[in-house]
Amino acid sequence: MKTLLVIAHNHTLAEAIRAALDAERYRVIEQASLSGDELRLMAPSIDACVLDADLTSAEAIRTIEWVRRQLPACPMFVYAGNSQNAWEEDAYLLGVNHILSKPVRGRILHSLLERISPAKPADTPRPVEPARSAAFTERRIADSAAVPGRMLELLRNCSSILCHSLSAEPLLKEFLLLLREILGVNRAVIFLRPAPHVLGGAADGPGAHRLTSACAVGISSGVLEHVELSLNSGVGGFLFQTGRILRRDSEDTERDPQMRKEFDLLGTRVAIPVLDRESLVGVALFDGRVTGEAMTNEELGLMFHLLEQLGLAIKNIWWHDQVSARHQMMFDILGQIKSGCVVVGRELNILHANDIVRGYFPRANRRADAFDFADLPQVIGSKVFESLKTGQAVSDFKYQPTDAPERRFRVSISPFRKDNSSAPTAALVVVEDCTAADRIHHLEIETANLRLVQQMAERLAHEIGNAVVPISTHQQLLRERVNDPDFQKSLAVAMDDGVKRVSRLVDQMRFLARDRLGKVESVPVKQLIEEAFREARAYHPSASVLLQYESSGEPLSLSCDRQGLQHAFAEIILNAFQANSSSCQVQVRTRSETDSAGSRWARIEVQDSGAGFSAEAAGKASEPFFTTRKVGLGLGLAVTNKIIQTHAGKLEIPAPHGGSPGLVRISLPLDPQSASPAKPAAN
Repeated sequence: MKTLLVIAHNHTLAEAIRAALDAERYRVIEQASLSGDELRLMAPSIDACVLDADLTSAEAIRTIEWVRRQLPACPMFVYAGNSQNAWEEDAYLLGVNHILSKPVRGRILHSLLERISPAKPADTPRPVEPARSAAFTERRIADSAAVPGRMLELLRNCSSILCHSLSAEPLLKEFLLLLREILGVNRAVIFLRPAPHVLGGAADGPGAHRLTSACAVGISSGVLEHVELSLNSGVGGFLFQTGRILRRDSEDTERDPQMRKEFDLLGTRVAIPVLDRESLVGVALFDGRVTGEAMTNEELGLMFHLLEQLGLAIKNIWWHDQVSARHQMMFDILGQIKSGCVVVGRELNILHANDIVRGYFPRANRRADAFDFADLPQVIGSKVFESLKTGQAVSDFKYQPTDAPERRFRVSISPFRKDNSSAPTAALVVVEDCTAADRIHHLEIETANLRLVQQMAERLAHEIGNAVVPISTHQQLLRERVNDPDFQKSLAVAMDDGVKRVSRLVDQMRFLARDRLGKVESVPVKQLIEEAFREARAYHPSASVLLQYESSGEPLSLSCDRQGLQHAFAEIILNAFQANSSSCQVQVRTRSETDSAGSRWARIEVQDSGAGFSAEAAGKASEPFFTTRKVGLGLGLAVTNKIIQTHAGKLEIPAPHGGSPGLVRISLPLDPQSASPAKPAAN
């Protein structure tokens, strides 16, 4: 019997070849994909290879070249639904014997197979020689010459098991059929333990210690459906505990009714454990020979060792099933995720690409399941190449297609590295369409800005209205009382207060809108504090205000926008005035510090004489429009914070401590031309 290996992605071609050829002369093995090791192991048992490939691209030529490397001496046929002359020439140059067009025509295929591998002389019957004196000697010579042929045929039949090395049931079936052919076994059945779970670990639950029928020869399937072995008792329990062969007529069996019942129910005489050199994988039960003779101890010992190899193969199949299931589960996860996912191998080959990423980066005339590294945009592809070469993750970045500028993608690239491997083996590229999210984010910013403008307009209108009301009232009485000295004095006060309030609002708006410094000059800190105190005093109605200034004794100067920083200190001092209406006393302390990096800073603390900040006020004092007073915009400390940040400084309001006065701490970089640095202090 000749063996044909059909490599195709669907069952159509293999089924058509089976229907066209004689099943007694040709055995058809179908595989969707094979590794190089599997193909080389199958090579001795393969008479011809049939490949399903359209000769319209270089991909088919690469497949032919790969198969030819694994099967250098095997005849090869290609069935092509579509083909081009140039690709056909390349296929013939790679060693393809014939290129056939679909559908399969049985007579042509049969003729080509016979030409490539004609019937062996040993397959044709030898004529009966007439009886003569040398006939016996000639027959003995012919029989001795046929022995190597029979051994090769036996070896070929045994190697056919390798074709099922990834599937337990066909492997066991082929094994039992070979045993029947070699040893003449009458009945045989193999029971297996439950396979480990897909996610790893041994099977658990009520069925963990049960063995079920996996394959049988000569035993009714109706019987096997109702028979299970146990690892706790009976034949399965004995083999699990002892690990040795058990006969039906042994003393151990005669003492155990359950073992006798299991042997008799299955019609078998001997049980052999199927081991993987560590544990029990299953149990094999056999009857005697078809001639009624029992098997010898030597034959049973040989079967024990063969079954041990079979146990190792079954364990490998279980491991393979777990790995395949995990890979399939991972592919399903990547396929169902709402972001585009691509797994790129070290050789820049695409290991996986889900449908989402194919939709993100379309290409004309591309198959639905195809995706190449060249399909990735150049910006993304170059970063993937960099990650695979350096082994470093790439920071998330935004990508905007040139042909669709309205779209935005967020791209994340993470390299995969095996244990103790210096270079990554693959990289995961996650592409997320953030167009809608960015649009929503921009709308939220615009909405927040509109709300801020609305709030600002309302506060400004209210504050300007408060400043204008006294002036408007005096304006209405101006004609009647223009010569009244008291009226003139009241009008002057109203106009002075209104102008001050409006001027302060204008200054706040101007500094709040400014993002850079004005004229920069070196100004002593003490002078800035004194000028800010006078400015704040002009906005406070109380005449009894007091400034207590303490310094470390060293002259400190700041390189700053004098007008802006003076306004910032004035706002802080004015806020301190307003903390206690009965005692408007402000204490200012200044000193210099050097941080761990060697930079020198001016530390300025402004403390009022009030009850201190509340927990809410300490956290929100520098936010726009936050105020605890009934008048004002609530922009004083917000403007101050903006000015200090523009000067590369920092404003802090320490957490309040039960009734202690309010404290505001400002840190500003010192002018390099200031006095010699002080001793280093903690920043």
